[in-house]
Order: sequence, then structure tokens, then C-alpha cells
Amino acid sequence: MCGIVGYIGKRDVAPLLLEGLQRLEYRGYDSAGLAIQGKPAKGVQSAGLKTAKAKGRVRDLEAKLPKRFAGTTGIAHTRWATHGAPNDVNAHPHLDAEGKVAVVHNGIIDNAADLRAKLAADGVELASDTDSEALAHLIGRSQAPTLEEKVRHALAMVEGTYGIAVLHADFPDRIVVARNGSPVVLGIGEKEMFVASDVAALVSHTRQVVTLDDGEMATLKADDYRTYTTEGSRTSTSPTTVEWEAESYDMGGHDTYMHKEIHEQVDAVDRVLRGRIDDRFSTVHLGGLNLDARAARGVRRVKILGCGSAYHTGLIGAQLIEELARIPADAEPASEFRYRNPVVDPDTLYIAVSQSGETYDTLAAVQELKRKGARVLGVVNVVGSAIARETDGGVYVHAGPEVCVVSTKCFTNTAVAFALLALHLGRIRDLSVADGKRIIAGLRKLPEQIAEVLRGEEEIKALAAEYANAKSMMFVGRVRGYPVAREASLKLKEVSYVHAEAYPASELKHGPLALIEPEVPTVAVLPDDDLLEKNRATLEEIKARSGRILAVAHRKQEKADHTIVVPRNEVELDPILMGIPLQLLAYHTALALGRDIDKPRNLAKSVTVE
Repeated sequence: MCGIVGYIGKRDVAPLLLEGLQRLEYRGYDSAGLAIQGKPAKGVQSAGLKTAKAKGRVRDLEAKLPKRFAGTTGIAHTRWATHGAPNDVNAHPHLDAEGKVAVVHNGIIDNAADLRAKLAADGVELASDTDSEALAHLIGRSQAPTLEEKVRHALAMVEGTYGIAVLHADFPDRIVVARNGSPVVLGIGEKEMFVASDVAALVSHTRQVVTLDDGEMATLKADDYRTYTTEGSRTSTSPTTVEWEAESYDMGGHDTYMHKEIHEQVDAVDRVLRGRIDDRFSTVHLGGLNLDARAARGVRRVKILGCGSAYHTGLIGAQLIEELARIPADAEPASEFRYRNPVVDPDTLYIAVSQSGETYDTLAAVQELKRKGARVLGVVNVVGSAIARETDGGVYVHAGPEVCVVSTKCFTNTAVAFALLALHLGRIRDLSVADGKRIIAGLRKLPEQIAEVLRGEEEIKALAAEYANAKSMMFVGRVRGYPVAREASLKLKEVSYVHAEAYPASELKHGPLALIEPEVPTVAVLPDDDLLEKNRATLEEIKARSGRILAVAHRKQEKADHTIVVPRNEVELDPILMGIPLQLLAYHTALALGRDIDKPRNLAKSVTVE
């Protein structure tokens, strides 16, 4: 969750680090700091380390930076607090007792309490409340002759997850980095090297990157890099080219990234469909699945795993797979799955869903499944991410970089990717040519229908202003509408801080109706399918208790106080469209309430810790 950036070369490092931190601030933004190797005087090997840290945003760090802060090697960090309150002292980088070692760390050290206790017993004065500071002291106290060995010895004592970058005043020509469960990416330049926890910090300087695997370390020098395991064995790596350019991470004239990314969904959905539709056989090509027809026909059940919005797209995906492929399917939070000692069935196809491809709970579930011999596919956005590398195959959703903490375009593209997968499996099994053509026609209509929804933004903005002062909101839907209601409820909570709950519409009478009152409006997702009349009965129940209703439907609903009308597609694909106006509703509610939309409180973009 946090962001790391580092540089070694000939350029003035502080501006580069600050720029990188600003690119990574969506991954954590309660404090920030940097450490650089000072410029040595003539004939002196090293001038030592200089650090600056500040509670708050990167701009607060920039304002606090001394005017003379020169150097050509440095590391920096923007934090999402896990251990210790957000303040200057707990901000990274952390130093050892002599001030010779600086460490920035993403992840959680599980045995930090024991390590801190041992250090304190040895007379070390710990300055912060963090787990990360222990690493700096362990490295500084190591008697190993090289920085690489010092870091390796320290990591051997650590239990937990980490992505780290280390400076040492006695080794001014290098940065040492390591990864275990938290992403680390090297950027390869011309006589300069970069490191970051996300390519967003690198793409304005280089598109040649190397992604470390778990248990892998690297040494960066200005003109070279080498990778090796935490045991010291050399590893072989070759740079790959990042798909997206720096402009993809800019706001593009929008006031927020969330607004930009909502409006990018027209092009994003077109991109996930491009080159994949096979009109001849009324199916799709998904070359990365590594699942031939015989293996696909052998699948007896599908289990989808994800967290947050990824889990909600999994709910949509499970319904699509059951409807189109007639394979029993369900979705479960990955964070729960791996702790309940699940039965792993060899005839079950497991699918891991993650925008970043680095979500720790989902990655850990994948690793447990692989250990037990399961076949696992990934549905991810980031090419070359950990889940993409760990799984047997999968589908890239091609949403493009998503910077806002709350997911919009990636959620939609993932739902479309599941429609493609369901169609692919269905046509291998029993889905007819006619139904295949019908679904393909519906998929092709999606981009223009999304554009149609977005053209109604002003109407949704006005509705958001009307409902923004609700003390709580209820979201309901049946079958296809229920995952949409869950995701919409999450969006509203995340970005506006308005309390919201989502229930299957049929469950209202089993308890939640007790909450209905004029100050608790209900958002009802009502696709025009065979359950429409039952959904209308739900509206009657709410109105009988003086509840206000905002419906999202294919036609105006008389029992609702307001209706957002969404264009009709095929019934299986309708949930994809019905989520779009509810993204706008959450956005404009947050805007009306003056929230920090791209950086909602207590949240960060990629959850790479438990």
C-alpha cells in the first residue's frame, strides 16, 4: 500500500524523487520522506545521508525540504500507516543508530514486536512506532562486509512482507532493493537506474523495466544492475517494455482522476473487446487462457476470488458463467477463502481477480491453491504483475492505468472480461450459435451505450445533490442487480463517507426494512428482466414505510421518486451498464460533500498487506 521510488545516476535526485512520489501518492498519503547521499567534498568517499520527512501529502514534504539538498542518489516513500500514527517520526525513510543506513519499506513485518524488543534489550533506542525501523537497525548492526550481505542477513530475521530500498553511507555507489509480497520494479535508463513500487513513477523517464519476484533482490548502480535471490544466487532477468506512456497517468483536463477514469470507460471497453471477437464461430479468442477445449469441458465448477470491487466483479462473473456456460460458479472474498482451509477440487477452475495483480490476500490465495495443485487463472489489469505471473493463464482487462483509489473503469472492464470468458466457455460447451451472436452483438453495443449514460451526467449530478445529505443509504437488487447494488454501495462509502448497505431485494423483509425511513433513501437496481414485477413489489414495501427511492432501470418506475434510465442491452450484460450511473452518483455525492475524491481517507489503491 505505500509508495517507493529511488534513483541513482548523475541528475539532481530530489526533484526526481518528489515527482515520483507525486505519481505514487494514490498508494498512500499520510506522510512522506526521502533520503539522499550527500555530495562528498573532493577526496572524500561519502558525505553521509541527508533526510527530510513530513506528515501529510508530498506537497508538505516539498515545502519542508531544505534549499540545499543536493545529491545524485536517493530513495523516497509516501506512506499509508499500518504501525504507528501518521507523523514526522513514523514517516519513512528510517535510519539506524549511526545514521548510516536509510530504509524505505512497503509491507508488514509480522515479527516486528519481537525484533524491536531484542533491539531494545541490546541498548538500541528506537525512535518510531513502526515495524520498518527495525530493518534499518538490523542492517546497520550487521558485520557483513558488503551492503548486499548486510541486507540479506537482516531479511533472514524478518517474517512478513516487504518491498524495500536501502542506502548506506559507506556504499554510496549503490541502492539495494528486495521483494517479498510487495512489488518492486527496476527502471533501466541510460547510465542511470530507477526503482519504484509501481511503474507510474518510472514511465516519464524510462519504459524499460524489470519486475522482481518474491525472494529476489537487486543491486542498482548508475551504469548497471544485477538481480539475485535472498540466498545470494544470481538470477537471470531481461527488461520488458511498459505498455503505457506517461500521459496515461495525467488527468487529461479533468478535475479528478476518478472523473477522468469514469469517462475513459467508452475507450477502455472498446479496448478489452478489440481483436477478441470471432464472428465466424460466434465466440471469442482468449489466447492467454492456456485452457484448451478438452480441459474446458472438464471443468465442473468455477470459483472466483477477489477483494473489494474485484470480488463484486467476481459475483457478476459467476452469474455470467452459470448463465452462458451452465457451469456452477460462485465468488468469494479471497481474504476469507485462504483462512478457512477450503477443499480444493481438481475439477474446479479457480479465477483470481485483481486490478493491480498484486493484491496480497488474493496473491496468497493463488499461492495456496497452486501449492495444492489447483488450476488457477488470473483476471488482472497490470501486465507482468505477480498474479499474472503466478497463475496458469488468464485474461488481461486492458483498462489502462487507474490512479484514483476507487475503481471504476477497471471494474467495468473486468466485468466485460468475464462476459468474454463466459461466452468462450459457453460456446465450447452448450451455448448455441444464435446465443453467441446475440451476446457478441450486445458486447459491441456497450461502448456507445456507456457514452449514452455518461451524457446524462448533469441529471445524475442534480440527483446526487438531492440525496447527499442522507444519513445512510440502502442499495438493493435481485440476482443480476445485486452485485451492482453491492458495488454501488461500496463506491458511495469509499468516496463520500456516506454510510451505505447493500442487500438482495428479497432480503429486505427479513430485517433491513426496520431501517427504512425518509432519511434513509433506497437505490434500487431494476433491470427489465423476468424479475421486474417482484422488484416492483419491493418498491411498494419501501414506499409503505415512507422511504424515498432512486431507481436505476430501463424505464421510468412510477413507485420511485426518481429514475435514472439506462439503455437496454442483453439481459446477461445489463449489469455492466447499470453500474455506470451509480459511479457518477458516488462521484457527485462526494463532490457535493467536499471530499478528497482521488484520495479518500484511510484508503490506498493497491492493498499489498493483509
